[in-house]
Amino acid sequence: MTEPDPATEAFIAHRNLLFTVAYEMLASASDAEDVLQETWLRWADIDQDTVRDARAFLVRITTRQALTRLRTVRRRKESYVGPWLPEPLLTSPDVAEDFELADSVSMAMLLVLETLAPTERAVFVLRDVFDLAYDEIAQAVEKTPSAVRQIAHRARAHVAARRPREVVSPDQSRDALAAFQQAVETGDLQRLLDMIAPDVVLLTDGGGVVRAALEPVVGAEPVINVLSRLTSATFHPAQVNGHPALILRTDAAEDDPENNSENNPKIDSVLALRLEAGLITGIYAVRNPEKLSRLTHETPVNR
Repeated sequence: MTEPDPATEAFIAHRNLLFTVAYEMLASASDAEDVLQETWLRWADIDQDTVRDARAFLVRITTRQALTRLRTVRRRKESYVGPWLPEPLLTSPDVAEDFELADSVSMAMLLVLETLAPTERAVFVLRDVFDLAYDEIAQAVEKTPSAVRQIAHRARAHVAARRPREVVSPDQSRDALAAFQQAVETGDLQRLLDMIAPDVVLLTDGGGVVRAALEPVVGAEPVINVLSRLTSATFHPAQVNGHPALILRTDAAEDDPENNSENNPKIDSVLALRLEAGLITGIYAVRNPEKLSRLTHETPVNR
């Protein structure tokens, strides 16, 4: 059996890290995989004798490729039908144990990162999530270390002003999700009203492919009105993007008659919650079928 060459071994060893970097910059697993392919092609052409730190070198290539793609997908999102949400990942339970990693890949945080300029996003991710040195980041984004420090400070302030201020423990998230699930399944509208903030926002991402609200649904009563229509779905708790979430499955007959089977209900959507001060302030529902392929198997993410 042929042993892997050093370049292949290094890439395999750091692949999950590189995927996580690309995913946090792009919020799309499919785009992140494309970035990894480009990274590998460039890495395979490097003279390994000139590489002192394979991890840093690979992160640098991945970051540059992700920045290039980020500018492209931003133009694509401008014509997206309805609200755009990150592509959800089914993650292992141990991701939740690393609070900073779980927070960085959460739906809420990825939406905050969307509001950063591309270079700001790259610097924030590399510094605040992966704790890279300013010198390393400077090489990755092709800026001076002093410029990177200024960008990091600006990006950190921007994120802090928009992220949830309260730290929510995994137990609190699970309890809130279980209560939410029971209230929706039983049609207990009063209980839902007690759990949801008056100014709650529901974002539904159908991508123009399946039915979804084309604008954010704002306010407790309008949101509850939407949730009350979910009685035909079955709810399955799961770890999505490092946090408790619900995978909704339905009879496939309406959209795909050939896939109509009680033993094979299709994934209809994913629901993730944003909690603040004990109330649900945000509900994210991803329905676009093109974004649901990663929910049949766990995707490794790490730092």
